[in-house]
Amino acid sequence: MGSDFDPDGARLPIKLDSTSNGEFAPIPLDPTLRRANALASDAAGTMARRLGLGRRDFLVSSCGAASTLLAFNAAHAAAGRSGGFFELPAEAAAEPAAAEAALGKDEWIFDVQGHFVNPTGAWLKDVPAGAKPLQMEKTRCGLSGFSGERSYLQCIGPSEFVKDVFLDSDTDIMVLSFVPSTRDGEPLTIEEAAATREIVDRMEGSKRLMLHGRVNPNQPGDLEDMERLKGFGVSAFKTYTQWGPSGTGFWMTDDVGIAFVEKARALGVRNIAIHKGLPFGPRSYEHSTCRDIGPIARRFPDMNFLIYHSGYVAGKDEGPYDPKRSDGVDALITSLREAGVKPNSNVYAELGSTWRFASMRDPTSAAHLLGKLFKHVGEDNVLWGTDSIWYGSPQDQIQAFRTFQIAEALRDAHDYPRITPELRRKVFGLNAARPYGLDVAALKRTAAADTVARDRETYRERPNPSFATYGPRTRREFANFARWSGGEP
Repeated sequence: MGSDFDPDGARLPIKLDSTSNGEFAPIPLDPTLRRANALASDAAGTMARRLGLGRRDFLVSSCGAASTLLAFNAAHAAAGRSGGFFELPAEAAAEPAAAEAALGKDEWIFDVQGHFVNPTGAWLKDVPAGAKPLQMEKTRCGLSGFSGERSYLQCIGPSEFVKDVFLDSDTDIMVLSFVPSTRDGEPLTIEEAAATREIVDRMEGSKRLMLHGRVNPNQPGDLEDMERLKGFGVSAFKTYTQWGPSGTGFWMTDDVGIAFVEKARALGVRNIAIHKGLPFGPRSYEHSTCRDIGPIARRFPDMNFLIYHSGYVAGKDEGPYDPKRSDGVDALITSLREAGVKPNSNVYAELGSTWRFASMRDPTSAAHLLGKLFKHVGEDNVLWGTDSIWYGSPQDQIQAFRTFQIAEALRDAHDYPRITPELRRKVFGLNAARPYGLDVAALKRTAAADTVARDRETYRERPNPSFATYGPRTRREFANFARWSGGEP
């Protein structure tokens, strides 16, 4: 897998930084979060010495992840962020058996929101000469010795994508999704995504990657192109209601939104994935909110509406349900309630970026967010997504969710459920199997002995995770990425 990415053990296995997925401006860490990283770094050094391990070796182990999560608990508790916490014993930081018991579960994990950037794609034609998009520590790997101004992008190419997702994490299946863009400015086109899927599919037909088809019905040509996208075997059509070629978004209940759903239904694709929340900025902000979701779901009860990001707004706290709030998760809940769309029906809440941002930065917000979704959208209708590879390997997000618990005080006060192993299994994959039409038992049998499974077993004898993130970390990087993909910052 190449040379060690971080020989000195400078990076933590649970990645807490300002990285965004390119759909919202990065938000710097506050003092508590910087303190959390500092505590985790100090604890890693202490525990590595106690166990007689090198710092990097300790951080790659389960004890390294446990130690980091425990340090985050301490920092959050000191700041009064105690509504949620990572539930694992203190001895997990030093005892491999305890760490494995907490972090080494064997759920079937279906990540319904993953991303991949073609390192030689057409999107680079609009990048100014001399610019270095997505240049980061990860892209200093040995592959970057290839000739060419941006050969370093090979380090996040197809082989490294497979490593990050399927070797360095416990992910079993992923859906490749898309970012908002003009028709000729996509960082990943459907053709390129299909080629990436084939890389994995050639591994004895494991079928570990599925595809979305990006459709913005307010953009000329997109509705007409849906039949061609269907030919690639897309499992859902993905749209961004805040996005538009003129800077103005649309509602799903507008004529173009209704035409979009009707065309998908006619093509036999029952899943409509809708980006809601994570607003791009003030322009057309209202279209990033969820007020149209209840009405469109009621109008088309035979269609599934997968609300990507669940309406969450990064940087705004999630508290108890407030029917007066016009954005965030509360706006999704209100829209469903007013339209009479009951929990566990045809609206699903997806956690890509939402889970990473909320759980890492404020576990009280994360506890309210999950509690409200379980209560009002339904325990059977919350979907696992990570928005990786923007956040690097999704393993840290998996480990965080495996151990996260809603505090008893919040559960009692707001009738939130305790997060049980059964509920985790639902969120990690079983819930999404229903709208995506997957036979979990059959997929498990196929994957158990495929090339990915064998490679994973061999790789984990000497794992070499990068612990790196790939998305923009500053407002300038965010603006450049949006501009280069044909959007607006």
